[in-house]
Amino acid sequence: MAIATHNTTTEVQDRAILVSLVTDKIKRTGVDPELSLQELVQLAETAGVEVLDVLRQNKETPDPRWFIGKGKVEELRMAADGLGANTAIFDQELSGAQVRNLEEALDLKIIDRTQLILDIFAGRAKTREGIIQVELAQLSYLLPRLSGHGKNLSRLGGGIGTRGPGESKLETDRRHIRDRITELKRQLDEVVKTRELHRERRRKSGAVQVALVGYTNAGKSTLLKQLTDADVYIENQLFATLDPTSRVLQLPGGKEVVLTDTVGFIQNLPHDLVASFRATLEEVNEANLVLHVVDASSPMREEQMDVVQSILQDLGAAGKPQIVLFNKSDICEPGQLEMLPSGDGYLKISAFNSEDLAHITQVIADELAGDTVTFRIPGERGDLTSVLYRVGEVLEQGFDENDILYTVRLNKKDYAKWGYLLADFVDPQ
Repeated sequence: MAIATHNTTTEVQDRAILVSLVTDKIKRTGVDPELSLQELVQLAETAGVEVLDVLRQNKETPDPRWFIGKGKVEELRMAADGLGANTAIFDQELSGAQVRNLEEALDLKIIDRTQLILDIFAGRAKTREGIIQVELAQLSYLLPRLSGHGKNLSRLGGGIGTRGPGESKLETDRRHIRDRITELKRQLDEVVKTRELHRERRRKSGAVQVALVGYTNAGKSTLLKQLTDADVYIENQLFATLDPTSRVLQLPGGKEVVLTDTVGFIQNLPHDLVASFRATLEEVNEANLVLHVVDASSPMREEQMDVVQSILQDLGAAGKPQIVLFNKSDICEPGQLEMLPSGDGYLKISAFNSEDLAHITQVIADELAGDTVTFRIPGERGDLTSVLYRVGEVLEQGFDENDILYTVRLNKKDYAKWGYLLADFVDPQ
């Protein structure tokens, strides 16, 4: 029983008023509600929604019945009538009961931030794994809210709730959804096993992996395309990339690494989505190096960087070697560039500047490379030659009587794996 959430590309155009409630709890978190609201506008536009207006309210705590106050509900109803809105999108997550009460009071389609993100993901998923992950997240979100989605259920399509369920129908729907969640988890387990086999194969082959991570729309896919000539979808919108893409990147000196583009992060990324995509996100844990791509032109730059670091922490990848790439320098004001950190581990780049791309590949090579070491290999030990080329870049080769001298710039990871075979042949001079 497949399920899809709200399709914002239907014939009836979604015309929405956005709603943000700023509570004391939100103020204590330090998150800028205005920046969050700007991001909600971007999310709505990415989903094909026409944004008509924005309503804000400051309140100590959410109203348990309508989330916003009763007076603000009336203000929202009048605004919707005046503007011809058919949808209200809330910047915070709503309970099922709040959705039901708001629908009854407003006669509008009610969507919260989490559901909007899930809708966008549903439209982006192309691979079997991505489709399974999104549906699992959708159903996990829907199940505890089932009794609260009246009109919303009628637009889900593909099975449950298409006729406006009563309570007995809802119980049947709950069983169907639980069964479907169980089946999706089984299918996802199979995909995870396959992914783990691929990881093990890469480990055994000694493939060096570099992961692109960052906030959504930071320019990761563009960078992958520019560095590797990858045929990937590029669009100036949130979550343009959903399924991870890996391509071979050749570094100066001929060394090849696997460069992987990952799904973009966002603040308040739905918990169910993170859980469903954990197997995909954990690709970052396999990386030898993380490239953290940042939209240097964004007014939310620092907040976005904090979100990425927080998610990396949750994934157990915060300790990975990392290079921060401040992207989109070509559209930054001079003052913006001056405020950015500089020095080791930071680069100010544009994905469309060939010199910057060359600099990135050299920095990657330098970061992955270890010390330069000379090995004295006896002539009869030709079997070690292939090991030398495996553990690094051979810079120079010479002869001394019956020995061959190799000067090698070591790769940290490969030398840790194969260096024991060469330990007795390091030239002390």
